[in-house]
This record gives sequence, structure tokens and C-alpha cells, in this order.
Amino acid sequence: MKFRNSIIRMAVLLALAATLLTGCLYPDEMKGDNQASARESILLVQNAIDTYKQRTGVLPIKNFDHSIPIYEKYVLDMRKLVEGQYISQLPGIAYENGGSHIFVLIHPDEKPEVRLIDLLTYQQTGDIQKQVDDYKSSHQGQLPLGPVISPHFYQLDFGKLGKKQEQAQSRYSRQYLSFAIHESGEVLIDYAPDIMKFITDKGLAASLNDTTDLRTILVKEAPYVPAKSYPYYWKNGQPLLSEQ
Repeated sequence: MKFRNSIIRMAVLLALAATLLTGCLYPDEMKGDNQASARESILLVQNAIDTYKQRTGVLPIKNFDHSIPIYEKYVLDMRKLVEGQYISQLPGIAYENGGSHIFVLIHPDEKPEVRLIDLLTYQQTGDIQKQVDDYKSSHQGQLPLGPVISPHFYQLDFGKLGKKQEQAQSRYSRQYLSFAIHESGEVLIDYAPDIMKFITDKGLAASLNDTTDLRTILVKEAPYVPAKSYPYYWKNGQPLLSEQ
């Protein structure tokens, strides 16, 4: 079984994108004041879900399919928080309120923590995925593969798609990240530069092993989850993409 179910992921993308106001996805949201707003909103929602869990014994999350990637799986049902008066109103950054963020939980079975999916990069990746799918359909199943990154993963060759190279602006570092492609045809964002920056800046290399998914460093250090991603493991002194 593939590590990802691309059909389900695209269905989730379309469902999320359908709720967006197209005018809300602007680069200005990368500014520092918006980062502060994101953290404030997370604190507000964190308090609400903690209280919700204490009173009801469950978490206010939407139904999900188990094949959905871990960092995109536990989407908060903001409606329950408002209707139950756990929060007085939706945060301005929430997509349900015209914003460009989805509120999600990480490790819900242990100590649930609120994080965000950035819909700017999420939707950008989904648009590229559609172009790759169209390319595959019109080229007898071939994919626009560039050089190999690691086993089963390649750089995405935008030239084969007939367009200039695109990149996604990182929520972690403000640097621009490349798009990669799995041999199944699934498009992903390559977070290796962000992971490496955190490892270098914080001197973590000596404490790493090859069994820990390095994306946990990202969600520990920032309010965002690495959506549209695969696991990374520390091998030969660098973070390498892996299927599982």
C-alpha cells in the first residue's frame, strides 16, 4: 500500500479550497505581525480545546480517513468551539472566518497541541499537483521527474510542465523551498533546508538518530505543521526524504 492516498488528499484539498475566499491568500501574511497573530490565535484555541476535552472527554476534531498524512489528519471543528461557547468568535486567521489557516492538532492521543496549516502553500502545492496529473495523463503515465533526491523521490522538473520553476515560501524560515515528487506522482514540498537550518542553529546534530522523523523539529519550533510532506531521517549528516 502506498504511503499516501493521493485521491483522498486531493479530495481534502478541494474541500478546503472551496471554503476559501480567494482574496485572503496574500504574501503579506508572512510578515512578523501576522506570525504574532498566529501564535496568539493558537493560545486562544489551545485553551478552548483543553477546556472542551476536560468537559466532554473527547476532542473537537472532524472525521478523518486513516490514510490522511499525520500532520493534516486532525483538523479542528471550530464550529463546535463557537457553538459551545468555548471561544466567543473565530480567530481572524481561521479559514472558516475568511482567513488562510486551518487549525489542527498534533499528537492528540498524548498531549494535544494546536498548530496551523498554511493554506497559501497548501493550495499552491495542490495546483501543481493538478498540472502533474494532467501531464501524466497526456504522456502515457510518465512523470515530470528531475534528478534523484533520495530513493523514490525526485526534483520536480517544471520545464517538462512547460513553465518556470516554482517555489514555496517557508513559514519556518522565510526562505524559498523547492517542490519534489514521489515516484507515485505525488507532489510535495522539500522541507530539508528548514530542517537543516534548525539542526545547525540549535546544535542538534550530535543528538540525532536515524529512527526519528525530523519533521518533529519543525512542529516543536514553530506554530505550523509541514503540510504536503513526507518523513525525513538523519542519514549521512543530512535530512533525507523517506517513504515511512
